[in-house]
Amino acid sequence: MVSVTSSEASRTRSKKVCVIGAGPSGLVSARELRKEGHKVVVMEQNDDVGGQWLYQPNVDEEDPLGRSSVPINGALKVHSSIYSSLRLTSPREIMGYSDFPFLAKKGRDMRRFPGHKELWLYLKDFSEAFGIREMIKFNVRVEFVGEEEKREDVRRWIVRSREKLSGKVVEEIFDAVVVATGHYSHPRLPSIKGMDSWKRKQVHSHVYRVPDPFRNEVVVVVGNSMSGQDISMELVEVAKEVHLSAKSLDISSGLSKVISKHQNLLLHPQIESLADDGRVIFVDGTWVVADTILYCTGYSYKFPFLESKGTVEVDDDRVGPLFEHTFPPCLSPSLSFVGIPRKLIGFPFFEAQAKWIAQVLSGKSSLPSPDQMLQSVADFYRSRDLAGVPKHNTHDIADFTYCDKYGDYVGFPHLEEWRKQLCLSALNNSQENLETYRDFWDDHELLQEALQSSHFTNFNG
Repeated sequence: MVSVTSSEASRTRSKKVCVIGAGPSGLVSARELRKEGHKVVVMEQNDDVGGQWLYQPNVDEEDPLGRSSVPINGALKVHSSIYSSLRLTSPREIMGYSDFPFLAKKGRDMRRFPGHKELWLYLKDFSEAFGIREMIKFNVRVEFVGEEEKREDVRRWIVRSREKLSGKVVEEIFDAVVVATGHYSHPRLPSIKGMDSWKRKQVHSHVYRVPDPFRNEVVVVVGNSMSGQDISMELVEVAKEVHLSAKSLDISSGLSKVISKHQNLLLHPQIESLADDGRVIFVDGTWVVADTILYCTGYSYKFPFLESKGTVEVDDDRVGPLFEHTFPPCLSPSLSFVGIPRKLIGFPFFEAQAKWIAQVLSGKSSLPSPDQMLQSVADFYRSRDLAGVPKHNTHDIADFTYCDKYGDYVGFPHLEEWRKQLCLSALNNSQENLETYRDFWDDHELLQEALQSSHFTNFNG
């Protein structure tokens, strides 16, 4: 029997890993993978870190409805869906990674609910603090990820990418691929009778940046999500009329207050159809002649580069099968996904995902068998179905307990109580005081508890 030295053993456990995307989930994945001894290459299609938080003001080349405009692999020309005035919907104290608090810095946007640029600067600070930039290849778009033919039962991945500036195509082999491409880029559009033949302007919020192009227009905003509400409040200052079409007329008192304040902001039920003469007809029979329809209807998961031979599919925004929203059972652990779940405190959760993936790849942690993982996914789907959760909301978590249980896979600390309470406090405040919750709040005691916690006091950055 040949003995293996510890250095040889660690070499065999060290994997060459490709991380796709340098946004919040990709950056922390790169850090955790390298910390665990892996050789990491991050591929990022833009010229800087940040992913969604790297603001892209110029959307002229993008299709107004965000339909795929790059024929090669269905990619979009514009990744970010952030609009100019966007401010965070959560207070900064809850958003940081576990060991890198999102501090207010002099000379920058010091508000508790800062604008999007401040979060981008935080991600840049994080990248600098941990030397992550040196692992990133910028201006590189991944066009193909697929399995190499297996040799001796070893699974490896072909990653083909294109340098955006030179057009040069590069093909590399990796032991593992971590997909961290985000899910706020590809518009999810409703199916409305007459939509394809309606001659006036139709845009998705993916390409909304500033209100000025809508000046003096009659605008129908479809969807009263946070972005639908924020954009409506911004448009009401410049548009002739803003008609907000919502799935339910049972709205928050915060939105109700805003509507009662503005005579030119009106609430409607869902749209029945669009007529050739410019009318937007609602399901209650009322109608309005509109200049523009702005769809604030959310986003879909898409992985146009991934060739998994049907092993991982997106079915009505259910990405699966994925064990714990992370590992495809039949391709694990060499293929994994970070950042799929929604409706949770994102950065700490991505960090827990990254740690788990890194440790499974190094052999420090192990996964159940593929059959056990598939059974777990089937049980999860059944529980969602029984709870009446639509398939497209499969990855909406909205459950602190789940986040804590997930962290237990790698001994990641549970979310601090102050973090949970500050999150709920902001949510409740936004329901009551939609226009002002980012600037006026009554959670001062919780805020002091947060700032005196080890998350902030132990930081020496």
